Formats: sequence, structure tokens, C-alpha cells
Amino acid sequence: MSQSFEHLWRPLATAPLVWLVVTLGAYFLGRAMQRACKGSALVSPVLIAIILVATVVLATGTDYRTYFAGAQFINFLLGPATIALAIPLARNIRLVRENLHSIGLALLAGSVTSIVTGVGIVWLLGGSRTVALSIAPKAVTTPIAMAVSEQIGGIPALTAAFAIIGGIVAAMAGRQLLGQMRIHDGRAHGLAAGVAGSGVAAAQVSVQGNLAAAFAGLGIALNGALTALIIPLIIHLWC
Repeated sequence: MSQSFEHLWRPLATAPLVWLVVTLGAYFLGRAMQRACKGSALVSPVLIAIILVATVVLATGTDYRTYFAGAQFINFLLGPATIALAIPLARNIRLVRENLHSIGLALLAGSVTSIVTGVGIVWLLGGSRTVALSIAPKAVTTPIAMAVSEQIGGIPALTAAFAIIGGIVAAMAGRQLLGQMRIHDGRAHGLAAGVAGSGVAAAQVSVQGNLAAAFAGLGIALNGALTALIIPLIIHLWC
């Protein structure tokens, strides 16, 4: 940075409101870019926001602690935003009951597949056991994934990164993949997003309507609970 800009930036960098505005502005810009691309899931607002914020943080030489101190309010809202998915779920509870058997099978298949494939990829690439434990809960919503990772001996920060990346990939590819398979039911799209991509993918699929949002919320909640039960068992057998 030039000396004049650095002199101007230093007092602003420590102001919490600045990084909150930067983060929200980056996301809104990502949303605008997605709308300009006719709502394409490939133009992920979350991915665009991450790139823009990271660019600003690196360009200004700001350390992560300073950034997080300013943007932590958004992190706080992650929990309430996830819980808010219970609203469309409650409105469509009858459909959930009618499809309970199918939901159970899909949930079990998705949860086990995510865990096994994550650990398998790390093992095939010669990664360490710690990395494998960190990637195992990658499909679960970030707060639960980090808690599970810490309990089984993984690295919570690394798990959070895997969870966010997995959510972005699921949000970008899920709709196209299901469309190519001629699956257009909102229940399938929502459940798949919730199980495979947690909150990031659920936010993407929720624009399809309350039905998709309801099943996305269901997928997030049940996958979090099931993964927390399955992973310790798999780790015990692995050891």
C-alpha cells in the first residue's frame, strides 16, 4: 500500500463496522452478479464474497483476528439463520411425515457416503489421519462439524474450511446434476442440498420455494445429528 493510503486505512481497519460493511458489500455484489447471470447456481454469491473479502484483507495487510473482530456479528447469526429453516419445515410437516421412509434412506445414504468418500480421498492421496478426521464431517453445518471434529481429534478450523468448500460445490453443482437426472421435485432438491451442502447449499435452493427450504432444513438438522452418531463409530472401527 502507498503511504498515504496506509495512513488513511490504519485507523479504519480496527473499526468493527468497516469489516462488517466489507463482508456484507461483498455478498451483495455476489448476489448482483448472480442475478446478472440469470440466477445461475455456478455464480455462487458465497464464493464471490470469499474471494472479494480475502482480496481486501490481503491487500490491506489485515490479520484475520482484526477482520473477525469486525465481522463476528455475521458469524453469530449463523446459528439463528440455521434454526430459522424450521419455519418452512413446520409449514410442510405433513409432507415430511408422508415421506419419512424415503427421507430416512436418503439421509443414511448421503451421510455415510459423505464420510466414507471424504476419508477415502485423504487416504488415497496419502494425507494424515488428522486431516482425514477433519474432513469426515464436511457435509454437516459448520458449527456442528467443528464440534464433531474437535471431539474425534480433527482440526476444527480445517473442518470449517472443508464444510464451506463442500457447501459451495454442492450449491453450484447440485441443481444442475439433479436437473440432468430429470429430478425436479422440490423435496429432493431441498433434502439433497441440506444433506450434501448444509447452509450454503440450502440458501441456494431455498429460492425454489418453501417446500425446498423445508426439506433443506430437515436435511441440515437430521444430517448433523446422524453424522455426530456415525463418525465416532466409524473412527472406533478404523482404529
